[in-house]
Amino acid sequence: MALFNILFICTGNSSRSIMAEAIMNHLGPHRFVAYSAGSQPAGHLHPGAADCLARKHLSTVGLRSKSWAEFAAPGAPVMDFVITVCDKAAGEVCPIWPGQPMSAHWGVEDPAHATGTEEDQAKAFWGAFMKLHRRISILLSLPMDKLDHLSLHKELQKIGQE
Repeated sequence: MALFNILFICTGNSSRSIMAEAIMNHLGPHRFVAYSAGSQPAGHLHPGAADCLARKHLSTVGLRSKSWAEFAAPGAPVMDFVITVCDKAAGEVCPIWPGQPMSAHWGVEDPAHATGTEEDQAKAFWGAFMKLHRRISILLSLPMDKLDHLSLHKELQKIGQE
C-alpha cells in the first residue's frame, strides 16, 4: 500500500495543524506521512499544544512552526491531501500545490485564543485535540483503495462537518 502525503494548514502553525500532524503520524504511519504549515507561522509550538501531545505520549521531536511556502517549493514532498484546520487559512489564497492534491476544510476553533482560567484554556486545547483525533481516525477508517476520486473527496469534506 502506498503512503499518502497530507499537509495540515492553519494560519499560525503553532497549535491545531501541528497537533494534527503529530496525531496522523502517530495513528497512521503505515498509510500517511503528515506535515503541517501556516500562512503566517508563529515560529513556535504553543505550550498548550505541546502539553496535549505530551499527555497523550505523542512525540514533539521535529515539530516546528513553518511556512506553507516550504511545501510549494521545488523539491518539496508532493501532497496527496491538503487540509485547512482554521477558517482564516481556508479563506486565504493558497499556493499552487505540486501534484494538485485533494483539499478539504476541517475548521477547528483556535485554542490559542481561549480566554479564562488556565483550566478553561487547557479545556480548549483538549477540545481541539479530540476533534482532530476523531476526524483523523475517521479518515484512517476509509477504504481508500475502494473509493473513486469524487467519492473520496466527498468523504473528506464530510469529515470536516463532524
